[in-house]
Amino acid sequence: MTGIEWGSLMFGVLLLLLALRVHIGIAMLLSGSVGYMFVAGIDPLMNYFKTVAYARFSVYDLSVVPLFLLMGQFATHGGLSKALFQAGNAFIGHWRGGMAMAGVTACAGFGAICGSSLATAATMGQVALPQMKAHGYSGRFATAVIAAGGTLGILIPPSVPLVIYAILTEQNIAKLFLAAFVPGIIAAIGYMVVIAIVARVSPTDAPAGDRYSWPQRLQALLDTWPVLLIFLVVIGGIYGGFFTPTEAASIGTVATAFVAWRSGGLKGRGFLECMYGTAAATGMIFLILLGADVLNVFLALTQMNVELAKWVIGLNMSPILVLFLIIFIYLVLGCIMDSLSMILLTIPIFFPIIMGLDLWGLDPESKAIWFGMIVLMVVEIGLITPPVGMNVFIINSMAKDVPMKETFKYVMPFLASDLLRICAIVFFPSIVLFVLKI
Repeated sequence: MTGIEWGSLMFGVLLLLLALRVHIGIAMLLSGSVGYMFVAGIDPLMNYFKTVAYARFSVYDLSVVPLFLLMGQFATHGGLSKALFQAGNAFIGHWRGGMAMAGVTACAGFGAICGSSLATAATMGQVALPQMKAHGYSGRFATAVIAAGGTLGILIPPSVPLVIYAILTEQNIAKLFLAAFVPGIIAAIGYMVVIAIVARVSPTDAPAGDRYSWPQRLQALLDTWPVLLIFLVVIGGIYGGFFTPTEAASIGTVATAFVAWRSGGLKGRGFLECMYGTAAATGMIFLILLGADVLNVFLALTQMNVELAKWVIGLNMSPILVLFLIIFIYLVLGCIMDSLSMILLTIPIFFPIIMGLDLWGLDPESKAIWFGMIVLMVVEIGLITPPVGMNVFIINSMAKDVPMKETFKYVMPFLASDLLRICAIVFFPSIVLFVLKI
């Protein structure tokens, strides 16, 4: 068999393993190892295994992953999510659908110090769902709002998937973080517009809440100062040239830990739960990284990704059509895979194709950053698409009285908002790239 045939066969084996619910990291490790052995032999495979783990995990930039995850754990235990929601609710909660909008803004704020959509959805669900239900919001709409709002956890920097994309494509993490702000803000605004429309079409799903006095609003805003300070130190330090992303993550983690300690969130088993949660999430991500490395080296041996890129370019298809085909593949994969797995599995294949196309006359760095934003937004959609929308599963585990199909039904308007945003950024790259020229 030729290398291309072996590559195609083992990729099919990988998809079969995923269909059988084998963990994505194990599936990639198995299919890549078996394919490597048949193409190059058992001895080269063993020699590769001697160095692959150290070569991957000794990458300095990768240390930001556990640091941002730990920062999110401390933020969760520090009660910062509650302060963010109360501030948003104090200002706009009296609008029709205002409390749902407050939930979206709180998700965006929490995402700015968390970097994980699942953690954002889980944390904000605990804070916002009880209050929304107490004020007459329907369970199906409340769960859909928090599930969609949770996706802002990876759109608003810092973002763990964006760090992985930067490492895989050898791009500047700080520039990717900067470019991600605009899509994140547009996403939050789009979700709030959806809420406003639903609130007017179906008032019983999203009634108006209580009106707060201005002293109460100012006090609620002041209570969010730890989040604002941490965000300014971390993000401002990166763009001001004071810290590298890794140093900023370290400082942000220490600052968030201090806030959590002051609030009492680290008492008892609080600190251990933060460490355990970070260790479990880091171990899962690193296992996926290891499996992706083995699979990617096998694909490099077969030249499958290079030949695929040449084949696509040789079809003389419209570059935009190729891009939309890639987006469609991501949307399909999002129905059965998590966001990080999609990035690790597809970027080694799709990235060379995109870099070989002439898209709006963009230079290589701008094209890589722009494509990274598109990938980030598309994999974020997978968190709320059926049948495996992880954010929906998490939120519905907190609202067992709400049928999951009802939540998915009310998620659809938010998905429409996501698709419109993706189309806008595909046809107008300057939306995300202009900030790099400021």
